[in-house]
Amino acid sequence: MAAHRKAAHRKPKQRLFTGPAARTAATLAFAGAATATALEGAAQAEPQLSPAQVKAKVDRLYHDAEVATEKYNGAKEKATASAKSLDALRDEAARRTDRLNAARNALGSFAAAQYRSGGIDPAVRLALSSDPDEYLERASYLDRAGDRQAGAINGVRRQIGEVAQLRARAEDELAVLKSRQAELRKHKEAVRTKLADAQRLLATLTEAQRADYERSADAGHGGPAVRADRGTPRGPVAAPDARSAQAIAFAYGALGKPYVWGATGPSSFDCSGLTQAAWRSAGVSLPRTTYTQINAGRRVARSELAPGDLVFFYPGITHVGLYIGGGQMIHAPRPGAPVRIAPISEMPFAGATRVA
Repeated sequence: MAAHRKAAHRKPKQRLFTGPAARTAATLAFAGAATATALEGAAQAEPQLSPAQVKAKVDRLYHDAEVATEKYNGAKEKATASAKSLDALRDEAARRTDRLNAARNALGSFAAAQYRSGGIDPAVRLALSSDPDEYLERASYLDRAGDRQAGAINGVRRQIGEVAQLRARAEDELAVLKSRQAELRKHKEAVRTKLADAQRLLATLTEAQRADYERSADAGHGGPAVRADRGTPRGPVAAPDARSAQAIAFAYGALGKPYVWGATGPSSFDCSGLTQAAWRSAGVSLPRTTYTQINAGRRVARSELAPGDLVFFYPGITHVGLYIGGGQMIHAPRPGAPVRIAPISEMPFAGATRVA
């Protein structure tokens, strides 16, 4: 009996794989471990970029950020216009509502007075009148007053319709504004993401490599000899007219000021913000973005460039500078590179516009 209970509590022996089954199990275990190791390595390993690859990628990111900046500028300009339009519609609706309320009050007073005096049938009032001629004269006045009341009622109805239309237009403009604000946020986030990615990549370089990148960027944007010092010799510029000369003088005065995306001065600029501000100082209003500024004047060929012309770059018309003669321009290049003089040959030329 005791032997039976001991046998009942004894653990069964585990059977081990042998032969082909053992080989299959071992193969699966090895493959699983190898896959896990590979996945873990793929998750942790990031391709190591060479300094040259980092620099090329940073350049692309800066260019992409400028593309997004110009889209941001355009969306901001449209959102500002929508906000102004909405405010104007709301103001006009408020004025029309005040006039409508005044007309309603006047009509209500007139109706109350008529009700108080109009309870007797006109034929009875004529029969009871001691002076029928006077009564008939008063009745004629009341008819004319009734016509005026009808006109007032029609006027109130018309005003109600006008106020309703204004409010409907304001609602439509509000929807447009919200859409443009959403577009603005999208482009703003795109700019920030591109610039953050560029900074993250630059941080992978050594200090010497970063310095080398900045030197190469300077060389590609006109070099430090012509770049930022506001004491750079200006010399007389043979501008074709006084307005062009004033725009160029403003651009010279901006040398050395930092590039800040979305900025239009006076302490910082992006590329289209600089050209807009320069021409504004000359009394000319330019649109906000590169792709609208190119249509703000008469197109000129590269061989016909004159000081004061706007010069544009890249297929998407994403960069602009102010031509100052001698194959040179003043422009706001990118974050970290202040307003400077540079050759127009450093970027893919896309066209030019003469504003004045």
